[in-house]
Amino acid sequence: MNEEKVKGGYDQVKGEAKDQWGKLTDDRSTQAEGKFDKAKGKVKEGIGELKDKLK
Repeated sequence: MNEEKVKGGYDQVKGEAKDQWGKLTDDRSTQAEGKFDKAKGKVKEGIGELKDKLK
């Protein structure tokens, strides 16, 4: 497991927390940030998996 996959997983968890907090508080800005963080995390995780396959 490389660093990109770990960072990607962290960003996804952080994004989910922000998304849920935004839903709870009816804060669309925080919810949007959470969705962005989740997407960014998925991309990072994908890059990490690709790097693992290329090794």
